[in-house]
Amino acid sequence: MLRTPLVESDVRELPLGETVYLFGNVITGRDEMHIRALELAKEGKEVPYDIEGSVLFHCGPIMVQREDGFWNVIAAGPTTSARMNKLEPEMIRRFRIRAIIGKGGMSDEVAEAMKEVGCVYLAATGGAAISLAEGLRRCTGVEWLDLGMAEAMWRFDTDRLGPLIVAMDAQGNSLYKKVKESLVRTL
Repeated sequence: MLRTPLVESDVRELPLGETVYLFGNVITGRDEMHIRALELAKEGKEVPYDIEGSVLFHCGPIMVQREDGFWNVIAAGPTTSARMNKLEPEMIRRFRIRAIIGKGGMSDEVAEAMKEVGCVYLAATGGAAISLAEGLRRCTGVEWLDLGMAEAMWRFDTDRLGPLIVAMDAQGNSLYKKVKESLVRTL
């Protein structure tokens, strides 16, 4: 069980392969959210406060707005994280991201930024969008809806979001890299 906001020392102690569930605040972000946040920060403009030290879910959730104006999540499947490889090292360093949730892993450059800052990659199961949405207990807000539903930054209060696997730890280790290396040895 991990409760947000995550503390760097706790993140650095998470072992590779550990199964975790999240409780607390999580934000979503895909390509366009990353680009917007980094551009605003470079221009010295205000960015949403909760990006700093966040758990960032690579997800474009399917949302429906209720009559009272609040939003409900319908599905929340992980996006392939490699799409953000060029943007993520700067996001991690600039905003001190503590955890990234996604699928498929990320590059060595991202792993290096994670090691520097104290960040982990939590693998979510692809195809489990409905199950993962159940862990996103309540939508607490949205930023940049002009980017479109999938690319906006959604805020959620989570309740047992998971299971998630520590697939890249804060020491630079990666389950993806280990699997790749074992495959190369067997060929």
